[in-house]
Amino acid sequence: MRTSAFLYPWDIVGDPDAAGRVADLGVQQVTLAAAYHSTRALTPRHPGHRIVTAEHAAVLYPPEPGRWQGRRLRPRPQSWTASDDPYAEAAEALAGAGLQVHSWVVLAHNSRLGAEHPDTCVVNAYGDRYPWAPCIAQQAVRDYLVELAAEAAVRGGTHGTELESCGWYGFAHLHAHDKIAGVGLGDAAQYLMSLCFCPDCRTGYAGQGLDADELGLAVRRALEPAWSGAGSPESGWSGVEKLLGADLAAAGLRWRTEVARGLQESVVGAVRAAAPPGFQVLLHADPAPYRSGANVGVDPEHILSVADGVVLPCTGDDAAREAVLGPFGGRAGVLAANLTVVRGMGGSPDTLERDTRHALSLGANQLRLYHAGLASDPDLEAVAGALSRLGR
Repeated sequence: MRTSAFLYPWDIVGDPDAAGRVADLGVQQVTLAAAYHSTRALTPRHPGHRIVTAEHAAVLYPPEPGRWQGRRLRPRPQSWTASDDPYAEAAEALAGAGLQVHSWVVLAHNSRLGAEHPDTCVVNAYGDRYPWAPCIAQQAVRDYLVELAAEAAVRGGTHGTELESCGWYGFAHLHAHDKIAGVGLGDAAQYLMSLCFCPDCRTGYAGQGLDADELGLAVRRALEPAWSGAGSPESGWSGVEKLLGADLAAAGLRWRTEVARGLQESVVGAVRAAAPPGFQVLLHADPAPYRSGANVGVDPEHILSVADGVVLPCTGDDAAREAVLGPFGGRAGVLAANLTVVRGMGGSPDTLERDTRHALSLGANQLRLYHAGLASDPDLEAVAGALSRLGR
């Protein structure tokens, strides 16, 4: 079973022992960030720092000037890691430790892009813009994301890529200093808060026979009980249908599904055109088509006809793993179970062996560990022990 650990370049650059330490965990691969959103990250073992503040979404390599010349939307280079090319430097060190490197590319999650180009953002039913969420219905955004994927995924020394946020992003963000927990919005209400009403989406709804004004009014009416505390949080697609009505919900989802599939097909095609033979392309995904966020909603049959496989969120109890792996059961392709191993981030390294065996019984055939750079020493000790037992 192939196992990969997620890392940032700054976990490796400047630490001569880091690559060997990761290899000693028992993994065969590292999924290394090449394009990433803003974050503040702990580096508990680095000899030169303890905190890295990635101030804005950036590419972690020098972008190619000719590729972006004349484009209004373009990636921003990083400035917080002391290296001309942090990705390449980290990839070389990891390869030297015997680890295969795959790139980790975050696409439709970019606060810097939204701040510089507010017209590219998702706009909710109340007229609020989400600067972290570029609207993938807009042609300029799609063109940017396709070009970014082709550049960021296929770096030197890289054997494959994992594409995060290759679809709709919306309300859920984990934004810096989030203050959104005062009202308990269920899964269904969060979906309604993620529906976009920018000019392109309004036109798209019309193509589905929907009046965007009427849809927006229906969304606001459906959410009113949540704001007043009069309704209980609804979850699942049945919850969306209950809040919005089955016909409105289905028509809106048809538009979003059409857009997301078009983006995914274009992105994967561009990466494959730029990559050498045998280059593996995976998407971070969720089998519930209405999901938005890092793990985008997909139809299992469609996405496995486009990409080589998926990385699925499998942290949690047995029911959570069954919900995401079950719809992919029996299908060909890479099904990588992504398990968080950082206790402080809700992970459970002490149950990694048991959780992995459960995921394998449901059809998973690879493992992803989030996140080797953020984990404490006891977390990593538990990971190494679990992988050793799994390999026997």
